[in-house]
Amino acid sequence: MLKRRFRKRLYSWLVLSLIGLAALLVIGFFLNQPTDKKKSEVREKSTYRPVYHFTTPEKWMNDPQRPVYIDGKYHYYYLYNRDYPNGSGTEWRHATSKDLVHWKDEGVAIPKYTNPNGDIWSGSVVVDQQNTAGFGKNAVVAIVTQPSADSGQQEQYLWYSTDKGKTFRSYSSHPVMPNPGTKDFRDPKVVWDDQDHKWIMLLAEGTKIGFYESENLKDWRYTGGFLTNNIGLIECPDLYVMRADDGTDQWILGASANGKAEGKPNTYAYWVGSYNGETFIARHSEPQWLDYGFDWYAGITFQQEEGTRPLKERYAIAWMNNWDYPHNTPNKKDGFNGMDSIVRQISLKRQTDRSYSLVSQPIVGLDRLTRSTNRLHSIKVDGAKTLDIKGDAYQLDADISWTDARNVGFRLRESADKSRHIDAGIFTEGSYSYVNRGWTDQPDVSRRYVESRAPFDTGKTNVHLKILVDRTSIEVFVDDGRIAYSSEVFPRLDDKGITLFSEGGPSNFKNIEIRHFRSIHEK
Repeated sequence: MLKRRFRKRLYSWLVLSLIGLAALLVIGFFLNQPTDKKKSEVREKSTYRPVYHFTTPEKWMNDPQRPVYIDGKYHYYYLYNRDYPNGSGTEWRHATSKDLVHWKDEGVAIPKYTNPNGDIWSGSVVVDQQNTAGFGKNAVVAIVTQPSADSGQQEQYLWYSTDKGKTFRSYSSHPVMPNPGTKDFRDPKVVWDDQDHKWIMLLAEGTKIGFYESENLKDWRYTGGFLTNNIGLIECPDLYVMRADDGTDQWILGASANGKAEGKPNTYAYWVGSYNGETFIARHSEPQWLDYGFDWYAGITFQQEEGTRPLKERYAIAWMNNWDYPHNTPNKKDGFNGMDSIVRQISLKRQTDRSYSLVSQPIVGLDRLTRSTNRLHSIKVDGAKTLDIKGDAYQLDADISWTDARNVGFRLRESADKSRHIDAGIFTEGSYSYVNRGWTDQPDVSRRYVESRAPFDTGKTNVHLKILVDRTSIEVFVDDGRIAYSSEVFPRLDDKGITLFSEGGPSNFKNIEIRHFRSIHEK
C-alpha cells in the first residue's frame, strides 16, 4: 500500500514538474521574442533602408509634390507606382508629418487610371482658403499633369478634396489647361498671389517656363514666359519671394534642370530677380544651383503659409535619385526604390558682390534624433588619422584650417582595410570643394558621375563642413551652406570607419562633433 502511494505521488510530482518545465520553456520563448522595436531594429540592420531619410514604404517613388499645412500637420504627396517593377504609371501617395522628420504613411490619395485620361504626374496642391474654386472654404485643390485620353498630349487636370487632402475627386475629364501644341507641357506649380489676389501657375514648357493667372483655379490666361539657356529641359518650376538677410524682398524662380552638357549640375537651378505680375525678370541670365551633387532632383520649396508673403526661411526637399540610373539601387531587394533628401531650411544671403544666393542647412528637428554624441576638441593631421568612432547614420561637424595642404577632408563609411570609402573635402590646388563616391558602391555604372565639385575661394585657408551620412546617402554643406552636395552611395553595411586626412601639409581639425541618429522608424 505504501509503495503504491509513493508511486502515485512520484508520478504526480513528475507530471507537475514536466508541466512546469514546459510552461517555463513557453514563457521563456515568448520573452525572448523580439519586440516590435527590436524587430524593426533587426530588419533595418540587415537592409539598406535609410535610418532618418523619408522613403516609400514599398515599390517606387519619384517626384515630391509641395506639401501643404493643415491642422498642425504637413500633408506631403509624391509620385508612387504600386506596380513597380513590373508595371508603369504613377499616382499620388500621401504622408503627414508634424516636424518634417517623422512621417506617417496615409496611403494613395489620387489613384491612377480612375478617370478617362492617363496616369497622374507631377503637379501642385493648394488650400483654397477663400473658396475661389467653389468646392468649399479650405478645400484642397490639386492641379496635375495627365496625358490626354484623346491625344496623349500633356495637359493639366483639376482634382479636389473635401476631407482635408485624404482623398481626391476628379473635377472633369476635360483639362483646365489644354495643350496649346507644345510637346512638353507639364508640372504645374500654383501659387496664391497675396498682392493681386489671384492664382499664378508656372508650367514647364521645354526650355521655357510659362506663366498663367486665374481667379478660380479653373480658367487660366497666359501672361508671359521665361526662357532658359543651355540647361536642358526644364521640369518642376518654382516661384516664391524671400526676405534676404539685408531686409530686402527678392523673388526666386527655380526649376529642375540638366546642365551636364555644360559641366553644370543636374539638380535645382534658380534665378534671383523680380516678378511684375505677368512674368519673371532675372538679374542674371546664368542660374545658380541649390545643390552640386548628383542626386537632388525634382526639388520643391514650401512654407506653412499659403501665398507670397516674404519670409526669412523656407523649406526644401528633393528626390534623391537621377534619371540616368534610377533603378540601380540595392533597396529593390528590400521591396522598395525611392528616397528623399532631408528637409532643408533655406534662406537668402547677400554676397560681397551685391548679388543674392540661397543657403541651405539641415532642418533643426534632426537634432532630436540624436542618441549619442562624440566631441573632439582639436586634432592635428599630417597624412591620415582614423578615429576610434564608427557609424552609419550621423551628422558630422568640423572646422578645418591649413597653411600649405593641398587636399583636406574626411573619408567616410570606410572599410576596415581602407579600400572603400566616400571622400568629402577641399582640393586647395584646384580651388574646389568636392564629394567623391568612386571608392565605394554607387549607382552610376558608367562611372561618369563619381566626383561632384563646386568652386572654393582660393584665398581661404579654413572651412566648416557639415556632413550628413545615412545608409544610402551623403549630404555635405560647405561653410554657410551656399554650396551643398547630395548623392546616393551604397557602402557595404559593415563599412563604418571615419578617417581625417590632410595631404601636402598639416591641417588642424577642431570642434569635431558627431551626432549619431536613431531611426525615425522606431516606435
